[in-house]
Amino acid sequence: MTHRVSGFLLACFLVIGTGGVAWAHAFLDHAAPPVGSTLAAPPPVIRIWFTQDIEPAFSGIEVTDSAGARVDDGTPRVDDRDRTLLIVGLKNLPPGEYKVHWHVISVDTHATEGNFTFRVGP
Repeated sequence: MTHRVSGFLLACFLVIGTGGVAWAHAFLDHAAPPVGSTLAAPPPVIRIWFTQDIEPAFSGIEVTDSAGARVDDGTPRVDDRDRTLLIVGLKNLPPGEYKVHWHVISVDTHATEGNFTFRVGP
């Protein structure tokens, strides 16, 4: 019985103790278009929201097609009203699969990066 209680208390401590660490970085919260989505029409921009405010000078998005060619406009920016939102414009996309690679530095100076895909067309 004491082993079960000890195990439960240890699990609670680990969850509580590591919860603050997880929020010390800007992680992807959600994106438009949604991660892994298939769209009927190409989006004009990619929008990615993060769990913390991000530093505009050190954050960016690159979007590539299946051949690895860049299809974004090369000017990622942080929204003036929502410092958790990173945006980049897109060229007119033909049907196909696209990869979005993002990198950010949060206001607390921690760097994170990641990628996801979306598809245009059937």
